[in-house]
Amino acid sequence: MAFKLNNETLPVDRGFTHNEIQYPRNWLRLATQEDKDRLGITWEADPVRHDDRYYWNGELDNPKEMEDVLVVDKDGNAVWEQELDNSNPEKPFMVNKQPLVQEVTRGLKYQMIQQVKSTAGSLLNQTDWYVTRKVEREVAIPADVVLQRAVVVAESERLEAAITASVDVVALIEVMGTQSWGI
Repeated sequence: MAFKLNNETLPVDRGFTHNEIQYPRNWLRLATQEDKDRLGITWEADPVRHDDRYYWNGELDNPKEMEDVLVVDKDGNAVWEQELDNSNPEKPFMVNKQPLVQEVTRGLKYQMIQQVKSTAGSLLNQTDWYVTRKVEREVAIPADVVLQRAVVVAESERLEAAITASVDVVALIEVMGTQSWGI
């Protein structure tokens, strides 16, 4: 945010000269709006920066790709991943001669689904010991834990389906804003 005069920024608390008149450093703070209007001083708000998770450089007109994109070089040729083969201890880090896979830049849908899976996994991980105990020692899982785990699984499935169905970044942001893990 800045005051502007003739397309030049006027720093607050710094004197400036206009039409051969010097103004003191506190003039912008003390001047009325009428005084500023008389000189042609305007207020310019900073541009709104949008969420960098969804937009390149926070620019609304530059959304990230929703779907995965195959990587190509500047000439449009596919870029292939090379996998290292560590199976032979005598020749570590040799390039695997198996068919290569084209590199992929993951889209927003993939990234958000991975985020949902990670959140669900973290929440379920807290009560996984009940499941292990049930399998190993046949001790019942408390009903509230069963319900809590079911809520997390249901929310994860709901979010994944909604993310997959999102047609644009605005819809995806809306879906991600509706997360409710029930905890």
